[in-house]
Amino acid sequence: MTPGPIPTVEVSGIPEPLPEGLGVLDVREDVEWAHGHIPAATHIPLMQVPARLDEVPQGQTLVVCKVGARSAQAVAYLVAQGHDVVNLHGGMVEWAAAGRPMVSETGAPPRVV
Repeated sequence: MTPGPIPTVEVSGIPEPLPEGLGVLDVREDVEWAHGHIPAATHIPLMQVPARLDEVPQGQTLVVCKVGARSAQAVAYLVAQGHDVVNLHGGMVEWAAAGRPMVSETGAPPRVV
């Protein structure tokens, strides 16, 4: 049995501000997260997702990485685990390009690295 397509959404398809109850899971590495991420997102690097499944937001969740490849892997895994998740096409690169809100942990203005 071949898996179906990865549920994916474009930045333009995401309401601003984010709807109440929509979780955000960022699967990038620590250094990427520190430089800029979506406010209130949950951070679990991709390789840690299986071990930290209990930390994945419940309910509908937007999964992001830098360009959408790692988050697509996470979405495929999480869908198989029964989670209601969708991949952000173009990732944080597209999010930032669309001027969507970001915060930084570095003290510098947020940016995608």
